[in-house]
Amino acid sequence: MNDICPSVGIERLWVEPSTIAMDMATLVRARGASVEEVCGDMMIDARSVVPPWEDPVTLAVNAVTGLLPDPDERQRIKLLLVASESAPDQEKSLSTWVQRYAGLPDDCRNLEVKNACNGGSGALRLAMNWLLAEAAPGEAAAVVCTDISRTHFHKPYEFVMGAGAMALLVSRDPAFFAFDSGLTGLYTHEVSDLIRPTSRVEAGHSETSLLSYMEAADMAFSRYVEAVAHHGGPQLETMEALSTWLPHQVYHAPFGGITRRAHRTLMRNLNGWRAAAQADDYARRVEPSLQFNRRMGGTYAGSVFISLLGLAASERGIGGRRTGVYSYGSGSTGEFYSGVFGREAHRIARAAGLDRRLSDRMAASVALYEEAETRRGTYVDLGDFDIPTDGLAGLFDSHYAGRNRLIFQGARAHVRRYAWS
Repeated sequence: MNDICPSVGIERLWVEPSTIAMDMATLVRARGASVEEVCGDMMIDARSVVPPWEDPVTLAVNAVTGLLPDPDERQRIKLLLVASESAPDQEKSLSTWVQRYAGLPDDCRNLEVKNACNGGSGALRLAMNWLLAEAAPGEAAAVVCTDISRTHFHKPYEFVMGAGAMALLVSRDPAFFAFDSGLTGLYTHEVSDLIRPTSRVEAGHSETSLLSYMEAADMAFSRYVEAVAHHGGPQLETMEALSTWLPHQVYHAPFGGITRRAHRTLMRNLNGWRAAAQADDYARRVEPSLQFNRRMGGTYAGSVFISLLGLAASERGIGGRRTGVYSYGSGSTGEFYSGVFGREAHRIARAAGLDRRLSDRMAASVALYEEAETRRGTYVDLGDFDIPTDGLAGLFDSHYAGRNRLIFQGARAHVRRYAWS
């Protein structure tokens, strides 16, 4: 095969899962729905819930400071790209708040990126090209995905909501994951499958969204296969050839169950496809990546990178293995690309400590979950308000006070105010 030279990629990564966990079986029973369908077929165990003193800015900043705890190291960051579909302002870039409160240098180019759930992969591609084209030695980029679901009490899609932020350190030292240059398949097609036309409304058609996801997966993967062959790689015509080339695959996961269907969509185009073999292949090559997604719920652009982190954390011998990545964003864009895990990937994933921080979240009753969601929604579009930190079973005292976390305090004349806890 021609020399692909993966020279840029993810040095390390960090996830901010917020501080409240809603057990999904508890919520499903309270809504009179099927636990087997939601927790079993859809593969959702819990979801993250955000209190009213958090927003996409605080999630993003707390993710960056977790990624780069040493203020001196933050001076490396000369490009900051923040992907979100939950930005609190239609003019001011979310990235400006992140640059300020994360203590990044004042010559750091920063942009907010919006391309639905594909925004993170799109921003990552921009960061990689910047590194290859003009970054000075030692300089690095930060790519951040930060999102919060809208409130959808008693709706069928309430169970796929979630929240969180993912921060990636992207550099010429891809100790965690090095991307294959030129090995990508892209498919874009305008469709209004899911939309957020106002600051309060999240609308769309779930069946159209599912079909768009699958169509984009099929097209993007077929173009990836063509790119591999074009670069002198193997002909990926059978499941055996594909699993040899890509020992693992991860998918954009608004909920875990969609990845099983996506994998079946791709595998059935291969010669010798058999349903039983596909199920075994999925269990071996895909399902281990979902351990954290299942506990956070829908995390939008960050979900595919949370899958990468989950895969590396679960597989001690992941170093050196090539892995396929499918990213999708409503609207719509699908991209299938690949890369190789670094030899220290498992150690880096474990050092990110996400399993512990997920366990440290406050377990919510249905009433506490509804209180947090309702209180946060109360302030949307208001211009003058203060956010109290009482209630929610003492969450602020137990998870914020004295912990130096950025919190959202409210607004004056629509100017948002932040402080450290």
